[in-house]
Amino acid sequence: MNLSNFTTLQNLEAAFGGESMANRKYLFFAEVARQLGFKDLAKLFKETAEQETEHAFAHFVLLHPELVVENPDALTDEQKREIMSRCLSLAIEGETYEYTTMYPDFAAAAQRDRHNPAAEEFLKQVQESTDHANTFREAAHRFGLLKSVEHYHADRYAEALEVLNGGQATTKVVSTDPQTRKWICRQCSMIYDPVAGDPDSGIAPGTPFEAIPDDWYCPICGASKKTFKPLEEKIAA
Repeated sequence: MNLSNFTTLQNLEAAFGGESMANRKYLFFAEVARQLGFKDLAKLFKETAEQETEHAFAHFVLLHPELVVENPDALTDEQKREIMSRCLSLAIEGETYEYTTMYPDFAAAAQRDRHNPAAEEFLKQVQESTDHANTFREAAHRFGLLKSVEHYHADRYAEALEVLNGGQATTKVVSTDPQTRKWICRQCSMIYDPVAGDPDSGIAPGTPFEAIPDDWYCPICGASKKTFKPLEEKIAA
C-alpha cells in the first residue's frame, strides 16, 4: 500500500491507536463487570475487546508490511532475525519516546495544572474541585513513576536486540545493600527505589523496601507489596 499520502498515514496511526485503546478499555470494563457479578456483560466486553484487537492488527499490517509473516518456514534465519530486529527497534523507539519525552512532558503539564491559579482556586471551592486538584497531583506522581518503567522496558528491548544480533546478555545482580536495593512490581514493572522512597504515598526517601508497611501498595497498578521482587541491575563497569 502506498503511504505517500500523509493524511492517510496519520489516519491509519490514529485508527490503530483508537482500536488499541478500545481493546484495553473493554478489558477494563470486563473486569468491572466480573467483579460486580455481570458474567454475560464481562463476556461481551472480552469478546468485543478481541475483535478490536483484530481491527488494530489489520491497521498495523498496513503501517508495517515488513513485519508480516505469511510463511515462516520459507524464511531464512537471517530474515527471521531481521524481522525480530525491526520489532525490537520499534519497541525501543516507542519506550524511549515515552520515558524521554511523553511522560516528562505529561508530568510537567500535570504540575502546572496543579499549581496554576485555576487549580489553586479549586481548593477554595467545592469538594469536586478539590478532587480535581488531587487528580492532577496523582497524575504527576504516576507519570513520574512511569518514566522509569518505560526506561526499564527500553533497556530490556535493547539488550534483547543485542543478543539477537549475536551479542552477550548483560550480567545483572541484586544489590546486597537494603539502602540501595531496588524492587520491581511483577504486575506493572513499577520500580521502588529506596533512595527516592515514595513520598506521595507517605514513604520517606531513604526507606528500604523491607521497612515499608505491609499495607503499602503499588502506586501505579495497586498491587500489594508481596507482588514486588528484588530488581536485578547491571553491574557497574
